Amino acid sequence: MARLKERYEKEIIPKIMQARGFTNKLQVPRLTKLVLNMGVGEATQNVKALDEAIEELTAITGQKPLTTKSKVSISNFKLRQNMPIGAKVTLRGDRMYEFLDRFISLALPRVRDFNGVPRNSFDGRGNYTMGVKEQIIFPEVKFEKVLVIMGMDITFVTTAKNDGDAFLLLEALGMPFRKK
Repeated sequence: MARLKERYEKEIIPKIMQARGFTNKLQVPRLTKLVLNMGVGEATQNVKALDEAIEELTAITGQKPLTTKSKVSISNFKLRQNMPIGAKVTLRGDRMYEFLDRFISLALPRVRDFNGVPRNSFDGRGNYTMGVKEQIIFPEVKFEKVLVIMGMDITFVTTAKNDGDAFLLLEALGMPFRKK
């Protein structure tokens, strides 16, 4: 079992139950999935950029990404409909907890001038989305092999009904939020 999942079940559930006054442990919000999305706008001119993004997402998550395609044609960007333009990975279960543990304890401390993740990126329904500017913060990505620095979005999908419960859950899991 993943280290973070074990901690969630043994320490975090009772802590949130006491803080929110829940009577059943199934009322406690939980993390259902993590979605990593890498948009590669450069893929319209350079197909190798998308291949590199797919390779890096595979190394970071341990799972093969899905290629996302454009929905509409935009002539100013030389973009045609159904052109491959990005990659995404959905993590669930133990793999999700393993990634989250590595992300919080290894990757985030490697961010330059890091002072916490923003508190205002909740969507009103208990989900949290944050952007990462450089993929080189992950230890799985070899800095020497990187041709183009690309960012990604990471979405934390929870069963929380509101942002307060989701914030409490992510903070208990170890997410380093900025001080007010």
